[in-house]
Amino acid sequence: MPSSPLDAGPAGLGAFISASPSPYHVVATVAEALESLGATRVRASDPWPRSPGVHVLVEGGALVAWSTLGGRDPLEGFRIIGAHTDSPNLRLRPRPDRTRAGFAQLGVEVYGSALLNSWLDRDLGLSGRVMVRTSEGPREVLLHVDEPLLRVPQLAIHLDRRVNEGLVLDPQEHLVPVWGSEGMAPFVAWCAERIGVPADAVLAFDVMAHDLTPPAVLGADDALFAAARLDDQVSCHAGLLALAGALDGDGAVPVLALFDHEEVGSTSATGAAGPLLRTVLEGLVAGVADDPEALRRALARSIAISADGAHALHPNYPGRHEPGHAPIIGRGPVLKHNANVRYATDAPGAAHITALAEDLGIGLQSFVTRGDLPCGSTIGPTTAASLGITTVDLGVPQLSMHSARELCAVADLEPFAQLLTGFLRTP
Repeated sequence: MPSSPLDAGPAGLGAFISASPSPYHVVATVAEALESLGATRVRASDPWPRSPGVHVLVEGGALVAWSTLGGRDPLEGFRIIGAHTDSPNLRLRPRPDRTRAGFAQLGVEVYGSALLNSWLDRDLGLSGRVMVRTSEGPREVLLHVDEPLLRVPQLAIHLDRRVNEGLVLDPQEHLVPVWGSEGMAPFVAWCAERIGVPADAVLAFDVMAHDLTPPAVLGADDALFAAARLDDQVSCHAGLLALAGALDGDGAVPVLALFDHEEVGSTSATGAAGPLLRTVLEGLVAGVADDPEALRRALARSIAISADGAHALHPNYPGRHEPGHAPIIGRGPVLKHNANVRYATDAPGAAHITALAEDLGIGLQSFVTRGDLPCGSTIGPTTAASLGITTVDLGVPQLSMHSARELCAVADLEPFAQLLTGFLRTP
């Protein structure tokens, strides 16, 4: 039987990633999976649901889902898992069509801190959202074409004899993909045909390239898992499994918050720095208490996990890690620390997750970046600052982060999902 995104392990994660080439597809995949479990989709413009249930709010490439089944009570606080739906890639410009040297090309802009060389000489599809004109106003249509449409061809070594001494790519000149021969139909006409509307009905689009190589279990011992967008779809998938496993119970309300635009700073309406999560939490508390102090007290009882990938120790570059804080793939989830609060983990939060992991028999590792290297960040500090709650940065160790194709260990997938599930089930 084909795998479902609700399945655990590499099969379920592979199905999830294959269905989710863009942030808009990630949230669609999660929403559809939760709806199959009885969830109801709500809109921000609708009256807030007051009866117990599982609900999903989708805004662009972001989603917030929660359950108030059983004895779940917003006044008891929230257990929040946050992750992000976006990954570094190549995104089409608003007027993408170019012609040069007999080729039809599509102008792209680099999104996020991509490993540019990893996008060379790959067969690429196109995905995203298209806004089309209807009699009732603009409507969003998802585009997902898993066909070899684009390629960014690398310059032959005969024309750059020193390339192996260090490849330097100009994002403006060297990353423009070819997608056909001169004289072919423009992108909007092609796109309109693919989604079944007239060309003049296409009003705007957010479309991006994605690698067509399918997810795969790798290695002679089947110990590794390779796929596009592991950062951060491993966490989105594990968060989905966790919420599905914690819909009923007592105490704090379980919440899954998937944000867009983490790779470019989270400052957007659908990013972690936007109002989406707080709006949901305010609505949940207002639905059960007519008290201006209730939200403050509920947040004081809350805790969040910022779930995002961690840097595994690289076998070819062991010197890039801080001694004693170099996670090994296959040995469990990673708590991420940074004294300058690029990660949000503090002692109380680390203690909470460490005790939970011990109760579940799950080993934890730690990551701290070297003092002579800059540290990346996550939605963790943003979430902690905007809500004022204890937040812990936690993730699966991986290699090739921000490549078009990344690598992790099969053995880390299920323990990570089990730890997140246990976290949401904590009263």
